[in-house]
Amino acid sequence: MEVQPYLFFDGRCEEAIDFYRTAVKADVVMMLRFKDNPDLKANKDKPQQPDAGCSMPADLNKVMHSAFRIGETMILASDGRAEGKPEFKGVSLALTVASESEADQVFAALGDGGQVQMALAKTFFSPRFGMVTDRFGVTWMIVTKG
Repeated sequence: MEVQPYLFFDGRCEEAIDFYRTAVKADVVMMLRFKDNPDLKANKDKPQQPDAGCSMPADLNKVMHSAFRIGETMILASDGRAEGKPEFKGVSLALTVASESEADQVFAALGDGGQVQMALAKTFFSPRFGMVTDRFGVTWMIVTKG
């Protein structure tokens, strides 16, 4: 059994992945666009809904499914319906780093255009811990190995 985070960026998936490539050295494993759906290609008479119950955005260049790796973790992502209203409530991604300097670096990178929730500081459980919400609304908890 395996649990993987699946993030819906509601139209900003490719932009988010490009940001994570720089901010946290994300490595894109795969990216599939809605226009690449084989059912869509085989069903050109009805391109808007190739599968029962599958809602598609107007822009078929949007990301239907992607996978990218940050360190040892695989994260899945999509544009979903691309309605422009991503919401990441009640969940955070915890990113464990090896050093305080690495914590400073990724915290600053993820916070570029975002909002600091808790500044990086020494805690009883980590020499450097902080929380930041990135420009896409994803909250990250940066933890330094202690």
